[in-house]
Amino acid sequence: MPRGINNWSFADVKRFISDYNFRLSHVEGSHYFYIGSIRGKMHQICVPFHSNKAIHPKTMKSIINQSGVDIKEWLGK
Repeated sequence: MPRGINNWSFADVKRFISDYNFRLSHVEGSHYFYIGSIRGKMHQICVPFHSNKAIHPKTMKSIINQSGVDIKEWLGK
């Protein structure tokens, strides 16, 4: 289970954003692009896939910003 902004894997992010009805749009190499609507506004998220490795915290912050979902919901607070 992810703790804070650290230790999120691709599978964790995919599971979280699927709860918000983000759907796979397309794949370019090792980057998966998801689209979804949050509060009536469309968002596209780029999530890197590198096996089961943890996503770098700066990359995770970018994913959170791209999603439009409040950071408190990502962190479970």
